[in-house]
Amino acid sequence: MKSIDKITKLSYNTTINLQGKLISLQKPLIMGILNLTKDSFYDGGKYINNVEKSLIHAKEMIEHGADIIDIGACSTRPNAILVSQEEELKEIIPTVRAVRKEFPNIIISIDTVWAKVAEQSIKEGGNIINDISGGQFDPNLFKVLPSLNAPYILTHTPTTPDKMQDNTNYENIFLDISNYFSKKIENLQKLGVNDIILDLGFGFGKTIDQNYFLLNHIEDFKTFGLPILTGISRKSMIYKPLKTSPQDALNGTSFLHGFALINKSNILRVHDVKEAIECVELYKLIEKNR
Repeated sequence: MKSIDKITKLSYNTTINLQGKLISLQKPLIMGILNLTKDSFYDGGKYINNVEKSLIHAKEMIEHGADIIDIGACSTRPNAILVSQEEELKEIIPTVRAVRKEFPNIIISIDTVWAKVAEQSIKEGGNIINDISGGQFDPNLFKVLPSLNAPYILTHTPTTPDKMQDNTNYENIFLDISNYFSKKIENLQKLGVNDIILDLGFGFGKTIDQNYFLLNHIEDFKTFGLPILTGISRKSMIYKPLKTSPQDALNGTSFLHGFALINKSNILRVHDVKEAIECVELYKLIEKNR
């Protein structure tokens, strides 16, 4: 791909540092989604205001093989309205505490755009900050990251969820997203944040065709030398072309998870851990027998 020549290739980072513990990314990791929201597009309302149900779901995902539990309390689907940091804290903190107490060795990711939520969640046992905003929604988030000593998931998103589908025009989507990442990475590294994971932001300010273009070019973004997380589970890029619903999009999700792995995605963010683990196991056999 000709446009890749414009980006300096770096050596690829195969580990992330979790508060002094190195986690290998040689084998793809599975991040199980724990939504504490009332309006998430797939499982909204199932676990909100209910720590006991959240723990049961976390236990199920861990037993199925999840490497990471991603806890979030704000839907970031297109057209969603961001909740305040106070509302997020009310939902997230009790669950983070409970999951950390019950499962002391599991990696916990915090899905938030707010600095205060990030700080408090890491203090309570979180390990990773998963920010879909790229630091755009809270100017204090990048400022607090160095003190948290936590890996940061940098997502490409053009604007807030309620407006993100209003503008899906790119001069060159690969170069535009690459420039976005390049500027953000430079800023983060100047602040002292070095453990960065990239998320191409599937469904965030992209058409269905643009999502599939990016899916085909996941490996091209390895020019940054950073791990890549793919979050496509049950999204509209799957169920709309199939004329179905999020509830019936597991088969399509599993197919695309396999495709993402072949294109060198390091982490899959999923609703269905058991099926994603099966994708990883079969992918390992493909790689072993190349």
